[in-house]
Amino acid sequence: MSQDLFSITVAIPTYNGAQRLPKVLEALRYQRHTEGITWDVVVIDNNSSDTTDQVVRSYQENWEEPDSLTYYLEPHQGAAFARERAIKAAKGNYVAFLDDDNIPAPDWIFSIHRFSQDYPHIGAFSGQIHGDYEVEPPENFQKIAAFLAIREHGPHPFRFNPDNLNLPPSAGLVVRKQAWNDAVPSQPKLKGRLGQSMIGGEDYEVLLHLHQAGWEIWYNPQMHINHCIPRHRLEREYLLGLARGVGLATCQLRMINARPVDKPVILVRTILGNGRRIVRHQWKHRKQLKHELVSAFELEFYRGSMMSPMIWVRNAWSTRFPSSERPKK
Repeated sequence: MSQDLFSITVAIPTYNGAQRLPKVLEALRYQRHTEGITWDVVVIDNNSSDTTDQVVRSYQENWEEPDSLTYYLEPHQGAAFARERAIKAAKGNYVAFLDDDNIPAPDWIFSIHRFSQDYPHIGAFSGQIHGDYEVEPPENFQKIAAFLAIREHGPHPFRFNPDNLNLPPSAGLVVRKQAWNDAVPSQPKLKGRLGQSMIGGEDYEVLLHLHQAGWEIWYNPQMHINHCIPRHRLEREYLLGLARGVGLATCQLRMINARPVDKPVILVRTILGNGRRIVRHQWKHRKQLKHELVSAFELEFYRGSMMSPMIWVRNAWSTRFPSSERPKK
């Protein structure tokens, strides 16, 4: 099929997703009300070491239109690079991202198409993300569910406020391809979680660039996906690492669209503001921190956020003075 035949490309970045991908592809295979909607699927294998490629190729053999399910290998590790590869491979005017643990509702494609027709001026939009938990979440989990990309904002559309980092995650995000190409740098500052590092924020970075370029970002309540949350993502070690990693990205995100004159103020406010939060939180929850996971999670997020200016300064120094050009002591 020629490139201009597609209106929506569903992009699935994956790393070692051989066990998870079949559920996503099955849900896409049986989408309803897609008559008259031209769409395709691309799987971006982010250098997996399992049989992800074989899984996709087995589906290609039985896909209704074989050329509308394609596979690409992105050897540069990191979610940001996988998404950039998806944009380059996309044939559609809109690119709809699914993680390999996101199961779209049967009318997900239809809901994307209808919203893009009703709001043709916007650059990106996202929908409702419901948790599908392998085990029961901890007490008061709803207070931190958004950190695991669980988002249920109600029945009415609204415009997100990027200036306050009020933004949707990449799971289920739909982006106008031309907006991405015009606004998003090819080399991201935030790469995604790599190895033992849990520093995230790469999905917000994209949206902040879209916002800076004047594109609006909206919420579409008619789009639904289920986010499969395995047991290990609800364990204390994983959640505290996640909280710390999200916090460590805070300053870098706030600096993306900041004016140079405002950057020192952001540094000071980030350190002092989170320092105050840490003191208040430790005083209020001092008896619960050892055994109450949500309180410990919140404290770790504040700690990461307070440390995030140091990460930004280090990265800014590395960018200005590459290792071969740094001044000698």
